[in-house]
Amino acid sequence: MGELSIRDVLDRNTILTDLEARNKDDVIEALTDRLFEHEYIQSKDDFIRAVEEREEQGATGIGNSIAIPHGRSSTVQRNGVAIAILHREIDWESLDSTGAKVVVLFAVGASGENSQEHLKLLSLFARQLAKEHVTEKLLKAVDVDQVIDAFLEQ
Repeated sequence: MGELSIRDVLDRNTILTDLEARNKDDVIEALTDRLFEHEYIQSKDDFIRAVEEREEQGATGIGNSIAIPHGRSSTVQRNGVAIAILHREIDWESLDSTGAKVVVLFAVGASGENSQEHLKLLSLFARQLAKEHVTEKLLKAVDVDQVIDAFLEQ
């Protein structure tokens, strides 16, 4: 499959901006709906269960109001991400005690090959999210194009 790039993974159909959410469950449900609608996953319930199990293992908030929850599950048909820019920050367990305003949900298949790709996906996004100018753009993004542009920043 060649070198994986963020451009290959970003899908306009799975990016939500100005999402009204009261809590983590609202966000995970909204993003899971998008993944289901666009055939990344076969079962919403199974995928949400996988994400919740991962959340119980430790904080997925990486600081700077960004969270990167993920679910590894056999319900995943193809690896992908769903991204939400929230209307307002919500509580989310994180490394720096901030909540979350940007949520990047990873959907990854449970097989061995998929888990290799999972690590590549996570590191690709983590590298971008470690750049201050990228996170600043994401926090201010009001439409899908701005979200995509932020992730493609050098």
